[in-house]
Amino acid sequence: MTTTRKKSSQTQLVFVPSPGMGHLISTVEFAKLLINHDHRLSLTILVMKTPQDTLTSSYTHSLSSSQRLHVITLPQPPPNPDPNNSSSSITTLVDSYKPYVRDYVTTNIVNSNDSPRLGAFVVDMFCTTMVDVAREVHVPAFVFFTSGVAFLGLVLHLHTLRERDNVDVTELKDTDTEFVIPSFANSVPAKALPSTVLYKEWVPFFLSYVEGLKKTDGILVNSFDELEPHAVQSFSDNNNYYNNIPLYPVGPILKIEDKEGDDVRDMIMTWLNDQPSSSVIFLCFGSMGSFEVDQVREIARALEASEARFIWSLRKPPPKGLNIRAPPSIYTAQELVEVLPEGFLDRTAEIGKVIGWAPQAQVLAHEAIAGFVSHCGWNSTLESIYFGVPIATWPLYAEQQTNAFELVKDLNLAVDIAMDYRLDFKGESSSVLSAQKIEKGIRDLLENDEVRKKVKEMSVKSRETLNQGGSSYSHLGRFIDYIVD
Repeated sequence: MTTTRKKSSQTQLVFVPSPGMGHLISTVEFAKLLINHDHRLSLTILVMKTPQDTLTSSYTHSLSSSQRLHVITLPQPPPNPDPNNSSSSITTLVDSYKPYVRDYVTTNIVNSNDSPRLGAFVVDMFCTTMVDVAREVHVPAFVFFTSGVAFLGLVLHLHTLRERDNVDVTELKDTDTEFVIPSFANSVPAKALPSTVLYKEWVPFFLSYVEGLKKTDGILVNSFDELEPHAVQSFSDNNNYYNNIPLYPVGPILKIEDKEGDDVRDMIMTWLNDQPSSSVIFLCFGSMGSFEVDQVREIARALEASEARFIWSLRKPPPKGLNIRAPPSIYTAQELVEVLPEGFLDRTAEIGKVIGWAPQAQVLAHEAIAGFVSHCGWNSTLESIYFGVPIATWPLYAEQQTNAFELVKDLNLAVDIAMDYRLDFKGESSSVLSAQKIEKGIRDLLENDEVRKKVKEMSVKSRETLNQGGSSYSHLGRFIDYIVD
C-alpha cells in the first residue's frame, strides 16, 4: 500500500479564536495576512460558538476555504448547567471545547498523511487553556491578543501585583487610587481599569487567563510600534517583570473591505454622499452596545442641541436580568418614535439619520465623517485611526475604559465624553450621562484641531506599518521565521 507523503514545504498553524464576532473577524483577517505574507504557511481556524450565538454561522458560511485557509466550525458541547454564572462561563465553555480541538488536530493534522506539518497553535487571548492541547502535540503556543500593548502590560502587571504582593484591586474600585503601570505613561486610576479586575466574581477568571498568557511562547498583538511606542518600549525595559514573553506587534489587523451591497447599506451611503465633507458625527457602540430609554433621550437632546449632522446606530437593549448579555436588536419604526423625544425624528430629518445596524468601516471611511462617538472597543479604535477619524470616548464594558484612558491621556488621539462610564454584567449602568456632557464631547470632537491632526498623522503610519520595511511587517516576519525554522 502506498501512502501520500506530507507536504514538508508547508507549515500549518491552528488558530483558536474566542467565541464572538469581534474576536473571530480579527482572527480571520490575521490568518489572511499571514498566508498572503508567506507562501510556506497554511492555516486552520477552529470556531467555537456560545449557545446564544446567532451571527457566527452566517459569517463562517460567507468565508470561502482555500487550499491554505480552512475554517472549521466545531461541534457544540453539552450546555453549561449554570449559564448565568458569567464569571466562569467563558472559561467553562472554552474548557468544554478542548476535547473537540484535541480530536480535530490529532485526527486531521498530526496523524494525517495529507496535512502539512503542524508548526504552532495561535490561541485567542481568552483561550489560553488551549495551550495545554498545544503542549500535548509538542508544538509552540502563541496568543493572538486582540487589544493593545498597553492593556496587555496592564493585565500582566496587575496579575503580578496580586500574586506577588497580594494587592486586591477589587477593594479599590470605588476609590481615587491610581496605579503606576509600566506600559502607561500616566498613572491609571482604578475607575479606568477593566471590569474583570474590579469585580470579585471575575477574579478567578482573570487570574487563570493571565496565568495562561504568561505560559505562552509569545504574544501577537493587534497594534503597532508607532501607535503605542511607550507601551512597546516598556516590554523591553521590564521584560523580567513580564515573564520574558516575546512580543510581536503585528497590527493594525482590520476588516476594511466589504463590497456586498444591500438596501440598508445603500441607503446609508447615499445619505452620506449628500453631506458636506467632514461634517457628520457617527455614533456607534459595537456589536453589544445599547442603552436604556433615559440615556437614549439624553443622547438625542445632545445631538439636537449641538446642531451637528449625525448618523446614529441605535439599537434595542436585550431583556433585563440576564447575566450573560444577549446582543441588542433592531427597533421597529414605531418603537423608535416611542423611545426618542417627541418630534425628534421630524426636527432632525434634514441633518440626521437614526439607523439600526451600521456598516462601520464603510461609514468611517466616508469623507463626510468628522468624528466618531465610540465605545472604544479595540477593533473600532484601530478602524477609526486607520481612517483618520478622531474619537469621543464613551466606554461600556470589558477593557474599554482602559482603552479610553489610553486614547485621551497617553496618546492624545481622542476627546472625552466619559472614561469611567460602565455597564455591569447585566448590561445596566448606575448612572445616566447628561445631554450637556454629551453635547460638550460632540463639540470638542468637531473643534479640537490638535487631536484631529494627530489622528491624521497616525492614520498614515497605520497604513504604512504592514508594508515592506514597516515595523509590523518586520515583527510578522520574525514570528513566521521562528515558526517555520
